[in-house]
Amino acid sequence: MPKKATLLIVDDDRQVLASMAEWLRQQGYDVDIATSLGDAKALLQRRRFQIMLLDMRLGDGDGLAFLPECRREWPDMAVILFTGYGTAEIALEAMRAGAVEFLTKPIIDEELEFALERALHQQKVIQENEHLKKQLNERYSLENIIGRDPRMQRVYDMIEAVADTRSTVLITGESGTGKSLIARAIHRLSSRRNKPFVEVACGALPETLLESELFGHVAGAFTGATSDKIGKFMQADGGTIFLDEIGTASPALQVKLLRVLQDFEFEPVGSTKTYTVDVRVILATNEDLAQAVAEGRFRRDLYYRINVINIELPPLRERVSDIPLLAAHFLKQFSQETGRRIEGFTPEAMRALQIYSWPGNVRELQNVIERAVLLGKGPLIDVADLPPNVVASVPPALNVPSGKPLKQALSLPERQIILEALEAHKWNRQAAAKALGINRTTLYKKMKRLGLMDTGPSRRAPLSQS
Repeated sequence: MPKKATLLIVDDDRQVLASMAEWLRQQGYDVDIATSLGDAKALLQRRRFQIMLLDMRLGDGDGLAFLPECRREWPDMAVILFTGYGTAEIALEAMRAGAVEFLTKPIIDEELEFALERALHQQKVIQENEHLKKQLNERYSLENIIGRDPRMQRVYDMIEAVADTRSTVLITGESGTGKSLIARAIHRLSSRRNKPFVEVACGALPETLLESELFGHVAGAFTGATSDKIGKFMQADGGTIFLDEIGTASPALQVKLLRVLQDFEFEPVGSTKTYTVDVRVILATNEDLAQAVAEGRFRRDLYYRINVINIELPPLRERVSDIPLLAAHFLKQFSQETGRRIEGFTPEAMRALQIYSWPGNVRELQNVIERAVLLGKGPLIDVADLPPNVVASVPPALNVPSGKPLKQALSLPERQIILEALEAHKWNRQAAAKALGINRTTLYKKMKRLGLMDTGPSRRAPLSQS
């Protein structure tokens, strides 16, 4: 019979001890015994036990008084306390001291088996919670945010600098740049990491429900409010609240938010009672709030209040060097999840990923890689595995004649790129140079070197000097 669990029974009544140990071994438990606290401590130093059955009254000590030491020295071990002199008050004191169960002698076999099953189930739940917490810490740690671009390095430095303060943080950036991930990383690096992290997507809720969602309501506050509801600010007490898409907040809600951010006080909808909370507030938006203030859509005083620390996330198209890192990260993630063995990307596929403009940013890249992993046929992700809109951005391959010197061969794609930029901007040098990321003088020199001065409209009219 497979062992159910490792048990240590501590009782100075040798007859009861032997009888209990024999019966539990028959049920499939791996049992050790001790007749004193001294013997029990010696066994605990040598072996790990999942559960200890501990008599409250022993010849060399008090089992109840031993509970705090057990919690401190062996926190993973569950303790079931038993005694022949139990009262409700003693049982309550034992549970407060850390016992998972309290039994009175004589102990019925079925009652003991049930207590052991409950203790093992509680241990399993605690272990699963610890595992989930570890996964969350790993997933949202700063080390797991991918990017070596200098702008991202500055973001990392700012996160580390402000994480363990109470200052309000405003995260700005286009949709899909990872604002939620940054907010969670700030929380995980702070001293509030073991307290709640509550996220609210302000843009996903209608205005009539958002205030109730944030601050709660009392029964009868509005039609359908049949009972009291605790709001997100109260749920986040002691921890962090993340308000995404804050630019969508109504003028009335902006007034209430301003007060919360200043005094950390609010009243639930329909209530006159004021509540005070201790929360760290992180906000995010993909809107230009300064422009919204200028247009009268966002309160100026609230803007200044939330814009204490601004972390601006660059769009993916401005950090092209990070695309291979992110793509490799997502490839590994989805390959593990799906059980598919895909080794990487073909050069053509990676070129397509780096040329595409990524309007959906990192989130879009993640979805594209997931699709490629699911639909890919070979050991490498190829252009054919990418969505048509990504592939469409790749210019046709240039036919470079073989046998040409390297410098001359390299000039061919450069000439083609500059020619396409000029034609796209109707041969306006200033606009073409800006699109290419060079100045107009550099463009002029390249055009002269590559024989583009006598190409296009220049044959009919002088090139634009604008």
